[in-house]
Amino acid sequence: MSRIVTTFSRETIISYQSSISSIVNRQSSLVNRQLSIIYHKSMELQMIKVAQAVHVLNHDTQSCNRFAANQWLVQFQQSDAAWDIATSILTSSDHHHLSDYEVEFFAAQILKRKIQNEGYNLHLGAKDALLNALLLAAQRFSSGHPQLLTQICLAISTLVLHAVEHVKPIEKLFYSLQSLRFQNNGNTAVLEMLTVLPEIIEDQNSDCHITSARRYDYGQELLAHTPMVLEFLMQQIDEGFESLIQHHDRSRKILRCLLSWVRAGCFSEIPPGSLPSHPLFNFVFSSLQVASSFDLAVEALVELVSRHEGLSQVLLCRIGLLKEALLFPALKSGDEKVIGGLACLLSEIGQAIPFLIMEANPDALALADGLLSCIRFPSEDWEIADSTLQFWCSLAGYILGLEVDDAENRKNLEECFVPIFSALVDALLLRVKVDDSTYNDNGCILDLPNGLEQFRMNLVELLVDTCQLLGSALFIQKIFLGSWMSSSMHIAWKDVEAKLFMLNAVAEVVLKEGHHFDITIIMQLVMILSSKASADLRGFTCIVYKSLADVIGSYAKWMSAPQTNTRPLILFFGTGIRQPFCSSACAVAFRKFCEEAAEILHGLSNLEILIWMGEGLEERKLPLEDEDEVVGAITLIFCSIPDKKLMYNLFVRFLSPSYETIEKLIEEDNVHALRQNPSTYIESISSAGRGLHRIGTVFSYLTTHLSHALGPDESILELLDVFWPMLEKLFLSKHIESASLSTAACRALALAIQASGQKFGILLPKVLDSMSSNFISFQSHECYIRTASVIVEEFGSKEEYGPLFIRTFERFTSSTSVMALTSSYICDQEPDLVEAYTNFASAYVRSCPKEVLAASGSLFQVSLQKAGICCTALHRGAALSAMSYMICFFEVGVAFLVEPEASTPGRSIQDMVIRVISLSSEGIISNLVYALLGVSAMSRVHKAATILQQLGAVCSLSERREWKTVVCWEILHRWLYAALQTLPAEYLKAGEVESLVPIWVKAVVGAASEYLESRRQCGGETNNRGGHMQGEGGRLLKRLLREFADNHRNIPNLVYCN
Repeated sequence: MSRIVTTFSRETIISYQSSISSIVNRQSSLVNRQLSIIYHKSMELQMIKVAQAVHVLNHDTQSCNRFAANQWLVQFQQSDAAWDIATSILTSSDHHHLSDYEVEFFAAQILKRKIQNEGYNLHLGAKDALLNALLLAAQRFSSGHPQLLTQICLAISTLVLHAVEHVKPIEKLFYSLQSLRFQNNGNTAVLEMLTVLPEIIEDQNSDCHITSARRYDYGQELLAHTPMVLEFLMQQIDEGFESLIQHHDRSRKILRCLLSWVRAGCFSEIPPGSLPSHPLFNFVFSSLQVASSFDLAVEALVELVSRHEGLSQVLLCRIGLLKEALLFPALKSGDEKVIGGLACLLSEIGQAIPFLIMEANPDALALADGLLSCIRFPSEDWEIADSTLQFWCSLAGYILGLEVDDAENRKNLEECFVPIFSALVDALLLRVKVDDSTYNDNGCILDLPNGLEQFRMNLVELLVDTCQLLGSALFIQKIFLGSWMSSSMHIAWKDVEAKLFMLNAVAEVVLKEGHHFDITIIMQLVMILSSKASADLRGFTCIVYKSLADVIGSYAKWMSAPQTNTRPLILFFGTGIRQPFCSSACAVAFRKFCEEAAEILHGLSNLEILIWMGEGLEERKLPLEDEDEVVGAITLIFCSIPDKKLMYNLFVRFLSPSYETIEKLIEEDNVHALRQNPSTYIESISSAGRGLHRIGTVFSYLTTHLSHALGPDESILELLDVFWPMLEKLFLSKHIESASLSTAACRALALAIQASGQKFGILLPKVLDSMSSNFISFQSHECYIRTASVIVEEFGSKEEYGPLFIRTFERFTSSTSVMALTSSYICDQEPDLVEAYTNFASAYVRSCPKEVLAASGSLFQVSLQKAGICCTALHRGAALSAMSYMICFFEVGVAFLVEPEASTPGRSIQDMVIRVISLSSEGIISNLVYALLGVSAMSRVHKAATILQQLGAVCSLSERREWKTVVCWEILHRWLYAALQTLPAEYLKAGEVESLVPIWVKAVVGAASEYLESRRQCGGETNNRGGHMQGEGGRLLKRLLREFADNHRNIPNLVYCN
């Protein structure tokens, strides 16, 4: 068959190709339309799901359904699809069934959060598209819910701050706002946008990805638009920017926006002289007289006054108007909102211009009188009076700080301000009283209202200044003015308690000036309250009792002078200590009284009362800090008794209840019975622990208060003869597995050792063996290591105990819990153990002689390795304690290395130091670098720099000695390089290691040189002012480490493992 060859013309081919292309385009368009339909349907489905989940979260009655909805929404928020869906909810007007405020608000919140967390990852085109969409949403919802518009504007502001690709992103936003103004309701959206933008820029916590420097640049760019913004605000005032918005809403929106820009500093470029006549200032002032805008007007004026001194002078001239138009009517009607706002404003005005207030012109006096009226106002809380305190403090401080040499000027000052501050005392006496509900409450558990308690705390400084200004004589006269008790013996207890508070607050000034007052009134109150039955000491009476105890404690020196007061006061304290609300105040007052009245309490009847108080402590179960006060007070009196035999007998009687509780616990016959009843056993453990705590407190006071002329060692040893056998038996018992009991026993033992000093040495082998053995048995009880630290500090210098200390150090170091400290994570789980162990090691290094240290090289090597790991822990106390131990070791080591031509023992200790440093320093440096990473690094910069400085000193000393082969600058350089090089790649920039190491080494060289020179100048001792980090080289090293830590602050801490 012949082949048929068909030829086509060029036009035919082109026509054919065109037909094919048309078919393809139609099919492609059809596919695109179908894909678009699928996409929109999928989008609408997702939007419906979001709306349903929001509705369930906010309205479903079943908690399980709300929880499930919340979980779904959280996952949705983290998805990439959330960008498009949330944007569609806010911008699309096609889905009327989704038009729900809660859904739209949720969508705005999602976008704001995603911009904060992920906005820096968006490319420029996506950012611009999102900004346009959000501006459209702002215009769409400008007449809707204000909170929704605010959320949208917050999202816009956050997005603008992320638009780093634009040279001036804020200028670009303002260009967009100009277009938005001409849209329907556009001015409303623009006003809200201008309100939140400065707030977002100023808020350091709004976005951690924006640095302080960039925020500053944004702030300057923002302020460049100040004239445009102020002009816009004035136009809104004149035009009523939206007819749909009512007048009061319009004023509040303008004030909010103006306040935001004032805080940003918008008026800083305006000449001060033109501010008082500025239309916006007059608008704010006139807004004070509109109830709906009063609060924002006050807030704006306070901000303006704090930034522009000239405005304070202008407002001072308008004080009369403010009082007549606003303050007096508010006082008459009881409008606390207006009174509180004016109190804040007047106080701020007065603080800004104390020099004008000092002129005491009519306006200044009117301001002071207005603030006195605010204090006197009987509001239900104390916020109004509290808001004025700073003004009065600043005024009093200003007057007290003036050096008025001219007698006539001083007289004029006194004539003007003594009446004012005298009236202030009267007003404060009214406001420090308790409210009626507190006064009439007869409940057993009572406390001052929180507002009054805070007000009184803030008031103390002012009362002290006022007392100095008026003089203690006049101040006390004001307090005691009028009879506290009428002839019918009806006592105004509210007035009494208020006066007692004020009397106690100024005690220091009164005692210093020496103006005595009539203490018979105080003693009358003591007799009245002491005579009340225990059942009657409740409610407000307890508050009075506490305040009276505070006064007696503060004026203990004067109260103890008449001996007739002694017995009633002791009984007063004894009664009050039993009451939970009064116990702390009475215990402190009792201790202060005993300090002043020690000698006059030696009478047998008084001593019997003290014994009675001490014997009752076990039954009363006071807080331990209150028990410490009571036990300390009684111990003070006993220590001052000249008759040693009587003193010893009193201590035996005083401590007998404590000994009995411990002996009862450790009696073998009782062990089984106690454990059979858990509640009884817990009570017995608690009682024994409290008894040990009291014994320890006695020993602590014996250390400092027992008269040396009476031979303190003998007296204390007599008590030890009873104490140690009992304690030794306790340490051997099964009960010591209780952590609280172990802690109390170790505390008592440590205090006994410190009280007895070297006389305790005969018991040392048994005690240290008990400490190490019990720690091995109960390794969660780090109290045994802490007590061993006290022993080492007390006896470490004694060479004969060297083998004992080495053995103890070995047992602690080889214990399972210490050897388990192999990662920062484990150190964070055992911070108390880390602190106890490293503190023991520090005490060992500081206290033990050369021969002992020289024999401890292997222990130092292990303990320094553990300390290096622990310094990487997140727990601040554990890390710093570990670093302190390393500093201590290097400090002592350098001291040994600088000794010239050492003897054989000296060479031995030097060799040990070099060997330990050569073997440990590489790991230490690696750990220090890890410790400088993450959010917790800044607190460790100083100690890390100190350790590097000390290592540098060792390298300097080694360069001229035979140790150069194991420790020198070249080796330190390698250690630093290796430490940085081993960090994960994402922690360092390219080439950062190569640039950091030479700079750090150079800084270490300078710091080490300063350190050694400081030691030389101080005769071998480190001068704290120049030895560590105080010279130029030290400061440079510290700055370099701080910069490294700051640059790596946002890096999560690694878990360092050995």
